[in-house]
Amino acid sequence: MRFGKIGLIAGALGSIVLANQAAAQSTGLEDMVGARAGQAENELQRRGYRNVRAEQGDDRSYTYWWSADRRQCVTIATMDGRYDSIQPTTPPDCRQSASLRPNPGYQAAPANRPRTGYEPDPGFSRPAYRPEGNAPGYPGGGPVVAGRPVDLGLVCFGDGTKSGIASGTTWTWNRERDRYEYGRYNQSTTEVFDASLMVQTWDGGGRIRLPRSLIPPINSRGDNGWWDLYDVSVGPDQIRATYRLNGLNKPRVVIDRRSGQITVKGTASYGFRGSCDVIGHETRRF
Repeated sequence: MRFGKIGLIAGALGSIVLANQAAAQSTGLEDMVGARAGQAENELQRRGYRNVRAEQGDDRSYTYWWSADRRQCVTIATMDGRYDSIQPTTPPDCRQSASLRPNPGYQAAPANRPRTGYEPDPGFSRPAYRPEGNAPGYPGGGPVVAGRPVDLGLVCFGDGTKSGIASGTTWTWNRERDRYEYGRYNQSTTEVFDASLMVQTWDGGGRIRLPRSLIPPINSRGDNGWWDLYDVSVGPDQIRATYRLNGLNKPRVVIDRRSGQITVKGTASYGFRGSCDVIGHETRRF
């Protein structure tokens, strides 16, 4: 397996965009939370975004939009026909190179307001996860999850593996009929793929955001792609934790704070190895 094939993004992430830097720069779409989805797409396109792909969740759908001028990817969660949240995310989620940085000099197109059918619902409540306040360790303000300031935020790139089933057709020997017969076959395989994930830790806990490729069909249903971390141990050189993917698979997470390497190991061939960049810190690797 290749280890950390994408490697470290150049620089120390003092100005990385990925999740938090993109939020600091602003997507220019904050006013669209609460808008009716179907009627807001033209406004998204007017502001320079194009629809890349879509996913269906349990209670909401997700669309990924890319702005070439901003070099910015955003995830829009739609629930009950309205935009429930608009979050900046990593370029690979929009099928772009992980090395891309947002364009800090880009001037966003002004919002068209008010506009019939587009104006957000005044009674709509925003999601709990958003940057707010000045969290400890984040002089410029950092994310707060359910009232808990995030102490450490990581974006990790590398290689993942999981079990799969390969099928095809072939000729096999039938001893009883003394002849070759043509038919289908199924066999277990190990799938290797490029992936990126995110990790956040706070006092006494944390969470991990898994790429779709690391989520099996039978899972414990994370929250908007995030799984809670348990047994979190934050030491001077290592961070250790587990998360519950399903009843049989509880992967272990080990992060080396000196090298920036992360290893995720579950049952069978389920796993991930890669390199992490830190958001908002400068000590050690993180």
